[in-house]
Amino acid sequence: MKLVGQFDSPYVRRVAISMRVLGVAFEHVPWSIGSDQQRVAELNPLGQVPAVVLDDGEVLVDSNAILDHLDQLAGPRALVPASGADRRRVLQLATIALGVADKARLQATERFFRPASTRHEPYVERLRTQMLGAGSSLERTCRERAGAEWLFGSALSQADISLGCALTYAKEAAGFPLDDHAFTALRERHARIEALPMFREIYTPFDAPVV
Repeated sequence: MKLVGQFDSPYVRRVAISMRVLGVAFEHVPWSIGSDQQRVAELNPLGQVPAVVLDDGEVLVDSNAILDHLDQLAGPRALVPASGADRRRVLQLATIALGVADKARLQATERFFRPASTRHEPYVERLRTQMLGAGSSLERTCRERAGAEWLFGSALSQADISLGCALTYAKEAAGFPLDDHAFTALRERHARIEALPMFREIYTPFDAPVV
């Protein structure tokens, strides 16, 4: 199995960490959507990463679809519960966390790809407000789970993985203020997750694109 994309992407990184947790061996192909756009587009017509090439040559795209496949392979060890309220809760937490990354990515796009003279600051400010609003929601959850090792249940789940990857990216790419007193519980939770061995191993700092 091959995983295409660089680890400074929170979407690629959460797939790689999930693979490591589930014991799924993979070859990492660190193509960039910038310098390797043509090769990426041959795998994914959207020209985006991650993409996973299965052993039989089938290509899966989008981190959610890839992770769903990995969970099916994992069975009872899946990182998202199979059904019911537990499944909805983990998916909800992961979605809010990835929303933080999404809003950070759009801010970074405005900053690095749009000329300052054409940048619409109210739009950028709205993106930041949305990012911080999602962060506040996660902060409340982290406060509620302050005495628990994991965000949900008694084991690492996709909620923890997505939160760690999303917050690291948002801090590096869009200056998410994790050091602010308003995010004390979130900062502590994030630090605990990022200290896990697979998070330390599977990590590349955000590198602003050259345009």
